[in-house]
Amino acid sequence: MGLTFPFNALTANTPPPNLESYSQSSQSMISILGIPYDADSSFLKGTVHGPPVIRNAFRSPSSNTSAENEVEINGHSQIQDEGDLDLGSGQNAREQIESAVRNLVMQDNKVLSLGGDHSITYPILRGYASKHGKINVLQLDAHPDLYDNLNGNRYSHACPFARAFEDGLIGNLLQVGIRTMNTHQRQQAEKFGVDIISAQDFATTVVELAGPVYVSLDLDVLDPAFAPGISHYEPGGLSVRDILSVIHELDVPVIGADIVELNPTRDIQAMTAMVAAKVMKELLAKML
Repeated sequence: MGLTFPFNALTANTPPPNLESYSQSSQSMISILGIPYDADSSFLKGTVHGPPVIRNAFRSPSSNTSAENEVEINGHSQIQDEGDLDLGSGQNAREQIESAVRNLVMQDNKVLSLGGDHSITYPILRGYASKHGKINVLQLDAHPDLYDNLNGNRYSHACPFARAFEDGLIGNLLQVGIRTMNTHQRQQAEKFGVDIISAQDFATTVVELAGPVYVSLDLDVLDPAFAPGISHYEPGGLSVRDILSVIHELDVPVIGADIVELNPTRDIQAMTAMVAAKVMKELLAKML
């Protein structure tokens, strides 16, 4: 029998998520938003090119545009593509991302964002907070991304969840697939009350969530054998089917998501782009 993380006990000082804001009907629109940004990547650049590459893979004639539950994503009346943001840099870019997401969620839209590096999740969550307040987050990732700062950059793609906690944007955070925890990030996880299912414990752990939930999917949660088009290779990761199973088995409302860290400059025959497009289809089907 596996371990269970119920992911529903908030700390005494943490108000619950604003559940009234989740009373969206099944007819809510889902906006796909490209966020081409990699200025806060710590190792390699290239994720700025991710959004159009994911779209191209989605339209590839080598596959089709149906999700595994047979929902046809292409042309679906509840899904609209907002295109890519034209971003500046630094604080200006973060404000642009936050504003764009806020405008969409205030229209009762759910947003699936295509990155870009993982730093974009912080302003995305700020945009969501305008309507939803604190939200529960499922993070699929090789890295905790909880650094107070990395190389002097507090807005690095290694820091978004530390900033989100400091701003009171997250109710609970469950991290799945982690395999790079160091002492500082362990201290940060304990400080913020983060639940963690490491990669080595994944096979014996039951993923249970209290919803609604926002899903943040860093493609490096996957073993590099499945996703070579990433900047940070971390062997020993999850399989594509592992990730799809987590998505399929979610039994709580998914009110938003992001797919980040596709680096096309390192991809091989668009392998990782096709994985990202596959995950996009399954997340969209789950959000409908």
